[in-house]
Amino acid sequence: MPKTPPKKRTAEIVPKKSTKRHAAVVKKIAPTTLITGGTGFLGSHLVRQLVQSGAKDIRVMATSIPEWLTGLGVDTFEGSVTNAEDVVRAVDGVIEIYHLAGKVSREKDDAREMYKLHVDGTRLLCDAAKTTGVNTIVLASSSGTIAVSETADTVADESCWPYYASKAYQEMAALERFSGKGLRLVIMNPSLLLGPGDDRLSSTKVVLDFMARKISAVPNGGLNFVDVRDTAQAFRVAMQKGRHGERYLLGAVNWTFVKFFDRLERLTKIASPRLAFPSKFAIAGAQVIDSLFRQWNFTSPVQADEVEMAEYFWYFNHNKARRELGFTPRDPGDTLNDTVQYVRENFLGGK
Repeated sequence: MPKTPPKKRTAEIVPKKSTKRHAAVVKKIAPTTLITGGTGFLGSHLVRQLVQSGAKDIRVMATSIPEWLTGLGVDTFEGSVTNAEDVVRAVDGVIEIYHLAGKVSREKDDAREMYKLHVDGTRLLCDAAKTTGVNTIVLASSSGTIAVSETADTVADESCWPYYASKAYQEMAALERFSGKGLRLVIMNPSLLLGPGDDRLSSTKVVLDFMARKISAVPNGGLNFVDVRDTAQAFRVAMQKGRHGERYLLGAVNWTFVKFFDRLERLTKIASPRLAFPSKFAIAGAQVIDSLFRQWNFTSPVQADEVEMAEYFWYFNHNKARRELGFTPRDPGDTLNDTVQYVRENFLGGK
């Protein structure tokens, strides 16, 4: 019987794999939360906390965008709150704003710039926010607009008269511009911010100056300070629970400068200054020195405004924030220790 010839095998047609790569289509979440000044000391902590909590709908507005921010996957917008066009584009689509953009300076020459940023910029932001559907703004101000006195006997609360001019006017401008049905403006008034991460030394310079032995005398006043991480957390709660038009003081402890420097001495093993001048003599002397150096176009070793400020008591209580926002600051010793470690590693070469 003849053999059946084997079936001819036909070549299997296999579609060639395309060598062209197709980029994965990732649907980007439209930002609903805007943070101005998100690259500053407080802003960087707030952004990171929001991202760590799972928030994806964040837009951060800053005058320049650092590498660490782009790595977080948030929407970034390079611009200034003093530019009307930038502001309109930045608020597009958002429903809530953390307004942190600002400048920390005690130089009189910076007064005009601070007014433009704090007051004019806030007006532009509030006006744009009202027209684009934003319903809540949490504004970063300062405890210095409320809590300052000449004696340690006065412990302020939210009803006292403002002191820092540009930040006080900023609060007033925001309350005037962002008010009406369905709108909520919450004002946060933290004291001196300490903790890790202040790469611009906007708040922690006093600790660096102490560790660099640049402070030769102890001021006669007292200060209040608070951990930047606790402050960022309080801002997040305020976005949900803060009441319209209310101010919330955020602080951890009221200490004299003597006690503050003594605690730094324990942590750093650097001797605290023991010399103290009578208040009027200290202020007058600093003003003379500062004036002479300015006439010679040199940087003064003594800032008269800083000396004068340190002669006041920046005391207050944070009971309102505790009641309404659940604000519970950590131990001030832990905050000081973390600040010292950060300053030592980043500005003093680990010494």
